[in-house]
Amino acid sequence: MTIFALGVNHKTASVALREQVAFTPEQLHQALPALREQTGVAEAVILSTCNRTELYCHGATSTDMLLGWLAGYHRIPLEQLREHCYAYQDDAAIEHLMAVASGLDSLVLGEPQILGQVKQAYQFARNQASVGTVMERLFQSTFRVAKTVRSETKVGENAVSVAFAAVNLARQIFAELPQSRVLLVGAGDTAELVAQHLTEHGVQQLMVANRTLERAQVVANRFQGQAHTLGELPELLPQADIVISSTASPLPIVGKGLIEKALKERKRRPILLIDLAVPRDIEEQVNELDGAYLYTVDDLQGIITENLRNREEAAEEAKVIIAEHTEAFSAWLRQLDHVDVIRDYRQRVQQMAQEQLQRAHNQLTSGKSPEAVLQELTQRLTNQFLHQPTQLMREAGAAGDDLTLAVFQRLIADDE
Repeated sequence: MTIFALGVNHKTASVALREQVAFTPEQLHQALPALREQTGVAEAVILSTCNRTELYCHGATSTDMLLGWLAGYHRIPLEQLREHCYAYQDDAAIEHLMAVASGLDSLVLGEPQILGQVKQAYQFARNQASVGTVMERLFQSTFRVAKTVRSETKVGENAVSVAFAAVNLARQIFAELPQSRVLLVGAGDTAELVAQHLTEHGVQQLMVANRTLERAQVVANRFQGQAHTLGELPELLPQADIVISSTASPLPIVGKGLIEKALKERKRRPILLIDLAVPRDIEEQVNELDGAYLYTVDDLQGIITENLRNREEAAEEAKVIIAEHTEAFSAWLRQLDHVDVIRDYRQRVQQMAQEQLQRAHNQLTSGKSPEAVLQELTQRLTNQFLHQPTQLMREAGAAGDDLTLAVFQRLIADDE
């Protein structure tokens, strides 16, 4: 029985192909049982996110079968999918899953969201009775590894996206960030990600100003903020402790004069301004004002580059942890295989003994002498127990298989 991992991700496939092989939550209800029905698949988990779709299986199946099933389910030419797929078995598959859950295989190294997505995939498969002894142990081990990586390395520390870096900068300057009033200028994807990070750090006073009020309302409603138009900036800026701007405007929309006026109304209480836009949203001359602290995307990029280097160093430490846990799980799996062999052998011997005992009992009932019955019982059991080992030893001798012969020699050796 083998553990398989097969899939595509942001490194191997385009967005278009990843969209084709992704599973919606509705599709998973049908797809997971369909995968389990494939020959040799004993257990299965499907992980599907915007950046990856992966099949994790345990059984006597094959990579080609899993690849064919994935291509057939999504009606994608097999060779097209094969070109962009990766496949791992046993130790490599175990190590890959642990690396994925620990954020080492993510688009943003060390991002924490993937662990939650792996847990959701496992829980869904478990609810569908698609997780057995091996997958249960594998995923529980994986979750422990991811926790260890987070606690014992710095792979998840330090900002490596401009949105996260902006919020981290705000946290450093405003110790009581949850009590700060934040103004987002713009309501695109970056602004939405900033709002998410701010909310996660306890910010409750959020204003969103955008060219169109409808889009501002979408972001504001999601994070319990207030929606405004850009025309309201003169009234909003004096209320803001932190201004984070990320519009697509070709010209600056926040000038030195606006900030100077805002500072006067704030009685010189400082304002932190973070400009994530390219071209700039906020005039560079704002930095000339006392009480105005302006950071641009270039300032943040230096922080991000250094932080990414630190994460990469931490990732090497994480790989050592993953390798250790991979070996530990593989050792357990090998032991499980031995237990299965021993159990099957004992059951087979017990079955043979019961069959011969029943035969002897029937002979005694029919009047055959006990001495003859015992002699025949002994002869039959001896023949049955020795038949297959004798045949294997003859085959090993003919093939020059000294290793197998040595095992048998050790088995029959006198303990003394």
